[in-house]
Amino acid sequence: MQLYNTLSAEERAELIDQAGKQRLTLSFYAYAHIEDPKKFRDDLFIAWNKLDALGRTYVATEGINAQMSVPAENFEAFRDTLEAYDFMKGIRLNVAVEHDDHSFLKLTVKVRHKIVADGLNDETFDVTNKGIHLKAKEFNAILDDPNTIVVDFRNHYESEIGHFKGAITPDVETFRESLPIINEQLKDFKEDKNLVMYCTGGIRCEKASAYFKHQGFKNVYQLEGGIIQYAKQIKEEGLESKFIGKNFVFDHRLGERITDDIVSQCHQCGKPCDNHTNCENDACHLLFIQCDECKEAMDNCCSSECLDITRLPLVEQVKLRRGAQVGNKVFRKGKSESLLFKRSGALTDIPLAVADKPKTIRQKIKIKKVLLGKAEHYYVKAQVGLFIIENQELHLGDKILISGPTTGNEELILEKMFVNGTEGTQAKPGDKVTFAVPFRVRLSDKLFKIIC
Repeated sequence: MQLYNTLSAEERAELIDQAGKQRLTLSFYAYAHIEDPKKFRDDLFIAWNKLDALGRTYVATEGINAQMSVPAENFEAFRDTLEAYDFMKGIRLNVAVEHDDHSFLKLTVKVRHKIVADGLNDETFDVTNKGIHLKAKEFNAILDDPNTIVVDFRNHYESEIGHFKGAITPDVETFRESLPIINEQLKDFKEDKNLVMYCTGGIRCEKASAYFKHQGFKNVYQLEGGIIQYAKQIKEEGLESKFIGKNFVFDHRLGERITDDIVSQCHQCGKPCDNHTNCENDACHLLFIQCDECKEAMDNCCSSECLDITRLPLVEQVKLRRGAQVGNKVFRKGKSESLLFKRSGALTDIPLAVADKPKTIRQKIKIKKVLLGKAEHYYVKAQVGLFIIENQELHLGDKILISGPTTGNEELILEKMFVNGTEGTQAKPGDKVTFAVPFRVRLSDKLFKIIC
């Protein structure tokens, strides 16, 4: 019985490409009392694995929180696996505005203490005593009321690239930090103001709405389904968007556009930009905003120090990381003295630029290819890649594809190569091959031969 992943992200991505079927990115949550989260977790994994569902899910005694990628043809079957539980009958599934077949490449279901960490230890707090839910049209109307205070219960790196006009946007990295800050900031408005809140999909502001009712706020409201549902409803109903910019999402896309407004800056040069990236240095992995020009100049790094580290052999990079903090403690969210334009002022409701329209792709041509092997090393100064051939043969003149999550898909004609250190015309399984590559190659990259 399979209860954990058996494929790497790269292997899963290849299978998705070979299948050629549309996948839907979606999210959902439910607060409920779950007596045995471990059994609940295992049952979900077994059911979802059969449907080729991928994603990241947390379960706890207080409920479930999930972001998923599901084959479109299995959508209803996936819904059935949820509605088998009474507390998820009729559950709302937030389907992403923009689709990406590679939004998630693994199925992870973890048991946690809480599905949303809140830092609260108050047994009298009832998370089900929530605020009034508002749909997009109602939300727009209450935002126009001068008696309304609207609060963004997301983190600083989310609200920076997009937010509702006039919203309070706490400069925090976690949800738990925002609760006491907002409670103190609004303590004098418990009786007479409309406290309106929102987040990405609804799960954080649902808990927040219950918390502020528990704190004595009388008029508490929340955006039903969060920004994801708001974006769908304003499009379907032809409503004005009071949200500007991008909605940050927690998959590899890191954002989906709601309006064409760009309200943030590249953290390195200050140019209007709202594209997040993670620093290429694995020991840093800093999440920050980087424009295409800086991305090319800095090779996806946040600083010259990190750039120098990525150019070292992998063995040297590992040595530098030895003994340093690991895991979540090392992954920072956009706070670094190297970033000159990080939060250079209060968040603006005035667009800094207009995003370019995406190019229309009339036809997506499927490339037929066979896997040859994988990258072993990249010599930066010489611009030479080293690959190990694992399958089939490679010949001079072959059209090849180097593919990876960061590298993308790059095609070359093989004009010269060295096989096991000697110039040659043919390589077979087991051989080490080096040849010129005019772009950076990474250890996660795969080498393919294009056959037509």
